[in-house]
Amino acid sequence: MSTVASLVHTISSHSSDVNGVSFSGGTLATCSGDKTIRLWAVDGFSELPCSPLCGHSYAVHCCVFSPFGTLLASCSTDGKVFLWNVKTGEKQATFEHASKIGIRICRFSPNSTLLITGSDDESLALWDISQKTFIRSLEGHEASVMACAFTPDSTAVVSGSANGDMMVWDAQFGHSKPLLCQLVGHDLGVTCCEFSPTYGTAGMPGADPDNSHFMLASGGNDDSVKLWDMMTRPGSGKMVLGLRDTLVGHTGTVMSICFSTTGKLLASGSGDKTVRLWDPLKGEPVHTIEGHSRYVTCCAFSGDGTLLASGSNDKTVMLWKITTEEQLTDQASYEDVFASDEFVPRNKTPLYQWTVEEVCTWVSELGLQQYEESFRRNAIDGTELATLDQKSLLSALGIDALGHRNKILRAVNQIQSHPIIQPRDPESGVHDEYLCPVTREIMKEPVLAADGYTYERSAITAWINSGKTRSPMTNATLPNTTLTPNRSLKMLIQRHLQEN
Repeated sequence: MSTVASLVHTISSHSSDVNGVSFSGGTLATCSGDKTIRLWAVDGFSELPCSPLCGHSYAVHCCVFSPFGTLLASCSTDGKVFLWNVKTGEKQATFEHASKIGIRICRFSPNSTLLITGSDDESLALWDISQKTFIRSLEGHEASVMACAFTPDSTAVVSGSANGDMMVWDAQFGHSKPLLCQLVGHDLGVTCCEFSPTYGTAGMPGADPDNSHFMLASGGNDDSVKLWDMMTRPGSGKMVLGLRDTLVGHTGTVMSICFSTTGKLLASGSGDKTVRLWDPLKGEPVHTIEGHSRYVTCCAFSGDGTLLASGSNDKTVMLWKITTEEQLTDQASYEDVFASDEFVPRNKTPLYQWTVEEVCTWVSELGLQQYEESFRRNAIDGTELATLDQKSLLSALGIDALGHRNKILRAVNQIQSHPIIQPRDPESGVHDEYLCPVTREIMKEPVLAADGYTYERSAITAWINSGKTRSPMTNATLPNTTLTPNRSLKMLIQRHLQEN
């Protein structure tokens, strides 16, 4: 399976490290060392009215939605776990471990009845969501609990510690002792773990818990991702955790992992500043995403699997559109992914090349033709269009309606973040994704630039060497001149050339 990731949007509102990201339906939650949790509408990436959520007195380490999306849990160095009403932003409950020491991780059970929290006090705590009460403490680790996850059937919990060990706990019958201890999960410490939502009996509602089989992914300070088979030994009821595969490729601590909802993709974020995508069933690398300037601390897939959010110590959250080989090679899917948005203009030339009249035509296409003369009078061409903000739209162009200003800014953002869909000869069979946006020729050495677009290496190198510091696609300043080989796209192009 080949996959391509394209940068769609960057959130830069946090003032410190981004430590957690989580999707639920059309909402994205982000949390940070700046003590806040922020909520965003995925459609347009505008911040919700109830955001930010404030209350923690120290860095927020994790935020996660309940399965039904009505609650959001957050945990912090301040030793508190808050449950928030997602619609109103109101605090519904506060949990603390008896030690009142910092809490590193929190997770809801898939059946939405329980919450598990892991702490620097070396213990986990189990909480009843409906009653908002403490159930029991799970003790056995001898270092900070950095990772935990419920099994897909909500009957057990797996946890990992800074010592590198992993333990399995009962979440159903009241046992407080570990059911299983894997002494060596990751040599230098476990940092994260997640279950596949579809593998084995996970994709079989009502399956017998005494005959369960799940896939667990874990990450650690040994720079590796490990895949485990977790199953119940028939006839004994005992849990078995067996190493299935070790995924090697990162050159820094694996700080976060997440499965897509289909279970076909696994993402891992690392201290090497990259996000890697894997095929968990084959144990093979699929794609490497680069864009952050510091550690990637967290990642999460959207419910439909088309977006991946990554958060970093560089204080940003980056949103990536995930496109699979099937979408690239199927014409209908290709058009759906790249050309169905209401804001994609008829003008297919790069934004910075637009004339004043072309901008005016675009404004009319948005249904805002009453502002055409204002754009024309102020000589707003493509370059100027890319620099507009709320203030200039209001004061310079006289656009009083907030909704109209928002619509224009969203449309500009869509143009800047989507690949340019140039007209192509339907008889050629060449997807626009295979063409360099500068030369309009099929790429031989596709490379990903810092603006999130892929170019022919020689073309973008010549562009940079000529002294240009702005993106040829968005006209925004390139943050750096790093060029990363886009191996997945190169493979697709080579396959296309062989077949044609």
